[in-house]
Amino acid sequence: MTPTSPIRVALVDDQQLVRSGLGMLINSQPDLSVVLQAGNGIEALQGLSATAADVVLMDVRMPGMDGLETTRRLMERSKGAPAGSWLSELRIVVLTTFDLDEYALAAIQAGASGFLLKDAPPEELLGAIRTVYAGDAVIAPSTTRRLLDHVSQLLSAPSPANDAHAAAVTSLTVREHEVFLLIANGHSNPEIAKQLFVSEATVKTHVGHILAKLSARDRVQLVVIAYETGLVSPG
Repeated sequence: MTPTSPIRVALVDDQQLVRSGLGMLINSQPDLSVVLQAGNGIEALQGLSATAADVVLMDVRMPGMDGLETTRRLMERSKGAPAGSWLSELRIVVLTTFDLDEYALAAIQAGASGFLLKDAPPEELLGAIRTVYAGDAVIAPSTTRRLLDHVSQLLSAPSPANDAHAAAVTSLTVREHEVFLLIANGHSNPEIAKQLFVSEATVKTHVGHILAKLSARDRVQLVVIAYETGLVSPG
């Protein structure tokens, strides 16, 4: 589905050269528009108080307020925003220079919808913005799965949050549990529909129920919960 107006993108990175390069790339696309640039987390929080955005590209390591803390604060704002508002739908993609960055993992746990390497091919970066905006697509590229595999033991360590997630998983119906596992293993809605011999609309309904029952914002959060509860193992 092509949006009637461009997807609004905010860039948060302490390196002006990186922001400029990303800005030129994004603005070269008719369906994307950079609406805000910020050099640190404090500037980002201030800017996003006055400017609406759909997707934030966030450098995870910045002086002052880093991308992790900024993600946490933006997600707190998002949770308290009225349903249907731009802020309630805000999505964050974390940018990092190496793929086994535990800061990136912490940002995903804080609510980011995935992460990208700064040297990712342009089409991958542009595709990620569109995919995150669409909301119902798979946001588990190989880099994100490698990161989760790398820290799987840390994710599955006993904690109150993991206990709560495990209890929530038991509330899923048999079919929802099937869909949850397929999502956790990186399958898209069309792939799940084909495998389970149901319509894509039925899969979307199941996904909505799963997100609500597990209090997850998106599919990446579901993948993290699957690792936390031991339903998905590395590899």
